[in-house]
Amino acid sequence: MGFVFDPTVLGRCAAEGMNQDSTEAACDAVVRALKREYPKHIDDGPRRWIMNNAGGAMGQLTFLHGSITEYVILFGSPIGTEGHSGRYATEVYDWVFRGEMWCYLEGETERTTYGPGSTAYLGNDEVKGYRIPDHAWMLEYSRGPIPSMLPFGLADTMLSTLDVKTVGRTMVGYGKKVVGSLSRGKI
Repeated sequence: MGFVFDPTVLGRCAAEGMNQDSTEAACDAVVRALKREYPKHIDDGPRRWIMNNAGGAMGQLTFLHGSITEYVILFGSPIGTEGHSGRYATEVYDWVFRGEMWCYLEGETERTTYGPGSTAYLGNDEVKGYRIPDHAWMLEYSRGPIPSMLPFGLADTMLSTLDVKTVGRTMVGYGKKVVGSLSRGKI
């Protein structure tokens, strides 16, 4: 599918956010590391945080890369949340660099705890419950047919919170990244 990003490299970049004095400093460190590794594919301009309601959970995200086949975002919540992951035709990696996230895959009866330096993985056609008990910030990467994720990613916002502005900001933010990627020959 023409993937640019290597999960091993992304994990090393996410680790740069650990042990920072603040969430903002942690995000800055992660973005700097990503920009060093992927200078043509990471947007290191001013972050535009967008609220995100999906699967009953609420957090915020900022797009660092978007294309038809991959996305890279920072995602988290300063107050915690919980919900459904969604079931996708993609793979999703989450590298926690601040806080803690709890997860369980369908069929599991015990939770797995992910703290700074750990990686949560959701495979193609898998589903999980997740909870950020207090706060957590992570680097998230997905690969596969990204547009197929949009209905789940926008359904709560469109049908529950009725936050049309957030739907627009999400679509414009992702759309701009896709157009930029396509202009560089990246699908």
